[in-house]
Amino acid sequence: MKTTNILFGILLLMLCVTASSQEVTNKNTASPQGAVNLSCTHDLYELTSVWVEEYNRLIPGIRISLPDAADNTLKLGAGADLSFMSGTSPTMDVNEPNWKIVVGRDIIVPVINAKNIYLSNILRCGVSPEALAAIFSNPGKQNWGTLLGGEQKTPVHIYMVNDASVKTVVVKFLGGIQIPVVGITMGTKDEVLSAIQKDIYAVGFCKVVNILGADNQSLLQDIRLLPVDKNGNGSLDYMENIYSDINVFKRGVWIGKYPKTLYSNIYAVSKTQPINEVESAFLTWVLTDGQRFMNSCGYSDLAGSESQVQLDKINIAFISTSPINASTKTGLIWLILAIGIIIGLVITAVIRRYRNQESVIPDFTNPSPGFSENEINVPNGLYFDKAHTWVFMEKDGNIAIGMDDFLQHITGPITRIEMKNPGEKIKKGDFLFSIIQSGKQLSLFSPVSGTIKKQNEALITNASLINSSPYIEGWVYMIGAANWFQEIQLLNRADKHKKWLSTEFSRIKDFFAATFTPHSLEYTHVVLQDGGALKEGILADFGPEVWEDFQTNFLDYYK
Repeated sequence: MKTTNILFGILLLMLCVTASSQEVTNKNTASPQGAVNLSCTHDLYELTSVWVEEYNRLIPGIRISLPDAADNTLKLGAGADLSFMSGTSPTMDVNEPNWKIVVGRDIIVPVINAKNIYLSNILRCGVSPEALAAIFSNPGKQNWGTLLGGEQKTPVHIYMVNDASVKTVVVKFLGGIQIPVVGITMGTKDEVLSAIQKDIYAVGFCKVVNILGADNQSLLQDIRLLPVDKNGNGSLDYMENIYSDINVFKRGVWIGKYPKTLYSNIYAVSKTQPINEVESAFLTWVLTDGQRFMNSCGYSDLAGSESQVQLDKINIAFISTSPINASTKTGLIWLILAIGIIIGLVITAVIRRYRNQESVIPDFTNPSPGFSENEINVPNGLYFDKAHTWVFMEKDGNIAIGMDDFLQHITGPITRIEMKNPGEKIKKGDFLFSIIQSGKQLSLFSPVSGTIKKQNEALITNASLINSSPYIEGWVYMIGAANWFQEIQLLNRADKHKKWLSTEFSRIKDFFAATFTPHSLEYTHVVLQDGGALKEGILADFGPEVWEDFQTNFLDYYK
């Protein structure tokens, strides 16, 4: 069995290396190593020029080329390797590029004075797009009663940055209503923001980068984002409440909580997924260090872990900025073969260990496409919390704690875990740790109170242990419990937890049925087998907005 695993791993890796080498050879025939030709839409010329100039300065010997603004005529596949495009710009003749990633955004925001006398009501209820459209379309109704749905006759003073992109987006957001000549004050961004800072009855429209302070992490003095009641129900629901912090706001835009008509993505596009090492290295830089130039050029950088999500889409097999010669390729092949042998040995050892511990660890060597409650591993001797964590008292009196097998079946492979530090105190129900999958994350809460004695350092480099061995190698903390005997009375033993999981299966099917209509393709993708067995790792197929809903409507339910 060991020999078979090793040989299979070596064969698979050799095929991958051979295929990758051939792809690089083919790519470099069309585009020489050390050079990348760019094109961009007119509105992105300043930003793209800054990137090109800075990258060429940092990496001598690499030639990233961009034609002059007046002669930016290169087309993908006909001179240009990559192009940068805005979602609202007139599209270039790219014939629907097969590959693209998001590298930034152009976000337009409504803002108000932070000392507005109706601020508490605004923060609680928000303002609907329809109400905003009403004050634009009818100058006689430009009052706060129109915006807030009340009898307030206090006038609204409307300001707007005199920028073509801002005006275009606002018209689209308001449903095509043209911006009236009277009743609105136009000006430069500095003029408009200064006026709003002095006028407690102001409502303004500008780019979000216009209202950032010097640290790019806070808003200008006396400026607040105007919350948008996206669904128009008269209340700022959880899924709409993203306006208290600029980083929360940017993440909210990313995952779809902000009206799509108020922002546009900036894309890097290509005919095919880049495999040339120079292209990959340049795009990687754009998504990391290059993000710092977004704000100064009038655009918004990506939110938090979103950059990593986009980086995952880049083929980084050849990320070096120097050409890969034959000897380097040979060295890489031998290195990968050595890694293949090690992986084969590790797989064999893990499988053997699982077989020796069948009473505790489920068999992961032959996973099925779906799973039911009968396949969830619930070892005896542990206590389980309804928030899908478990605890176990060790011989030394410390409490081992981790995530249950049910949740890892739902999330699929975990790529990173954020943990608290030893010495930190926690209470039952407090945030305990986060599980992350390519930028998407869930937060879990503590089933007991106490002090963290030790964290599982193995999870730092191998977070997937929480999938393969949630009750042994995948433990998260050792905790010194504060109220052990009182708090375990609120937890379930294995037999009770197994019965309770039946209700969880029904609840999670209800969650997906509410998220997607029962007859939609997405919903049929969730239920794969007769009898309603759930797809293994069903959350992995969905974006961060579904993960956020799962956190709110599923995990937070028992908090």
